[in-house]
Amino acid sequence: MPLLDHFHPPMHPSHSWESFHSNWATRLADALSERLPAEFQVEENTRGGGRLEIDVATYEEAATLPSPTNATPAATSTTVATAPAQVWAPPAPPWTLPATFPDDFEVRVFQTTSGLTLVGAIELVSPSIKDRPEERRAFAAKCASYLHRGVSVIVIDIVTNRRANLHNETMRLMEAAPRFELAPDVSLYAVAYRPVRRADRPEIDVWPAPLALGAALPVLPLRLTGDLFVPVDFEATYQEACRRRRLS
Repeated sequence: MPLLDHFHPPMHPSHSWESFHSNWATRLADALSERLPAEFQVEENTRGGGRLEIDVATYEEAATLPSPTNATPAATSTTVATAPAQVWAPPAPPWTLPATFPDDFEVRVFQTTSGLTLVGAIELVSPSIKDRPEERRAFAAKCASYLHRGVSVIVIDIVTNRRANLHNETMRLMEAAPRFELAPDVSLYAVAYRPVRRADRPEIDVWPAPLALGAALPVLPLRLTGDLFVPVDFEATYQEACRRRRLS
């Protein structure tokens, strides 16, 4: 199936791009699970914007429970009183600075031989990440942090209602030479990154793949450990996600 435009009519607003991205992440996770060796596991992680915009995220139960309306004095007289738990509260913070928390539409691959160790991540770009400079910097910092920790990353961007290029943003943040950037007119793309150390020299292998509406999606490599890779078939998983949403 050719790549569709999920952000303009007739697809939008009849079909939610958030729902499709979440569905596609699940299809990617399912496909990877069938290929991963036994010592690896895969999990999709999809959380849209606004999840951190609440001020209080802690709930407390009532200190005392009301007695039942039909309780007798004898029944209530045996109730044991307990002292409420002492809760420590910090002083008011002297500073509170604005922050940005990008959307998460990603698939994570973990090695399980000694606890859960993140070894790979597939990032599905959302419109809000491309919308503002601070969102783009936060996403680029997330990708750069993964790569600096030795985690392989694939980024795929099919967002058509924003023009920013997050691969280029990541390259600039990492102070890479301009020759590692995609052309300025490329706004749809997929890129695979593999951090590696060769002869005590840290390097990052990069597989860029510009995308186009109406064209097929690529197969890109996701490194697990060492020279162990799995192919990520974006076209097959995209077709399956479209089939399940009855999109054509």
